[in-house]
Amino acid sequence: MPRLVGRAKRLKVPDELQSLALAPRHLSLLSHLLFDGPMAVNELAERLEVAPTTVSLMVGELSRKGILERREDETDRRRRIVSIADAKRQSIDDWLARGATAWRDALAPLTPEQRRMFVDTLRAYEAGVHDEAPPHQ
Repeated sequence: MPRLVGRAKRLKVPDELQSLALAPRHLSLLSHLLFDGPMAVNELAERLEVAPTTVSLMVGELSRKGILERREDETDRRRRIVSIADAKRQSIDDWLARGATAWRDALAPLTPEQRRMFVDTLRAYEAGVHDEAPPHQ
């Protein structure tokens, strides 16, 4: 596990993004948007397991930097849909997609039950590191 985390931390940030001071919390948010597509702030908050106000602050910060775009939801004008700005999409994809491809390749031979056990094991490890009760699903 330490080797895996160490390699992930050493992923080179693309030159275009280096001056933007992206933090680990931004990487998770960007990963969700890159792999799952545009979504509302509340959906992002749920996936990141943080408060919607925290996501709103991050989205505002990344929008000011030109990384994210916000638009009205056409079906509900009160909601804002967040997406990666077209101008930054390729750089973010080049940076983060390799990890997603590696996960897909590693998990592909597993049965759904084996994948669930793997994910549950990682979540239990995460909870143990943070002294939390592991989530049961």
